[in-house]
Amino acid sequence: QVRLVESGGGLVPPGGSLRLFCVASGSIFSINAMGWYRQAPGKQRELVARITSGVRTNYADSVKGRFTISTNNTKNTVYLQMNSLKPEETAVYYCNAELKLTPWGTTSTYWGQGTQVTVSS
Repeated sequence: QVRLVESGGGLVPPGGSLRLFCVASGSIFSINAMGWYRQAPGKQRELVARITSGVRTNYADSVKGRFTISTNNTKNTVYLQMNSLKPEETAVYYCNAELKLTPWGTTSTYWGQGTQVTVSS
């Protein structure tokens, strides 16, 4: 059973910073990519940032230069450093992982439960 557990969300004033964490656990053979998505009330879930093979990153245009995604040495933990946060970035932030459970298996996508980020004074 694979689990993705997020943490680090909370209330922050406009212009503030937060660091999100997501740990993938379970019987995992390899992780191809991990990412962060967000969903604001009444809106569709959107990609915030993604990291592939622990090295290649891509970001939503709206967060470039302010957010940084990274992983740890074992690549089972992904971080999202968020700076200069804006009120419109209030949303539930979800962790996502594309991984294999066995060497011969297919790549499957897993989601965490989400962590609330509220940007407000």
